[in-house]
Amino acid sequence: MISTKGRYGLRVMIDLAEHAEDGHVPLKEIADRQGISKKYLEIIVKELVSSGLISGVSGKGGGYRLMKAPSDYSIGEILEALEGPMSPVACLYSGAQPCDRADSCQTLPLWAEYDRLTHDFFFGKRLSDLVKRN
Repeated sequence: MISTKGRYGLRVMIDLAEHAEDGHVPLKEIADRQGISKKYLEIIVKELVSSGLISGVSGKGGGYRLMKAPSDYSIGEILEALEGPMSPVACLYSGAQPCDRADSCQTLPLWAEYDRLTHDFFFGKRLSDLVKRN
């Protein structure tokens, strides 16, 4: 399940993409447009900044902006930055220790197929796919 942090994070990224020509976008403007608490958005944008997905500038004329073109962001990378690994089971996480039951696990093929489907879906969608065309 995708939490509010992931869903709201996507909304922030879409908002930044739609207002890219404005330069750095103040968080208050994003909060007002999206109807999300500025305080909650502060937590989300901090994670997006630390993940290198957006940059922030404080002070007069400050705010947030995308680090690259909307077409260069996959939805999967945005969600993983906010939600962590999206694999349905720990044994499929990238870099996970090999499971000693993998050879005999009757459910592993199910989880692996589900993991491929969701990975391909979210990593196959781009931020630009969600941006409104004016």
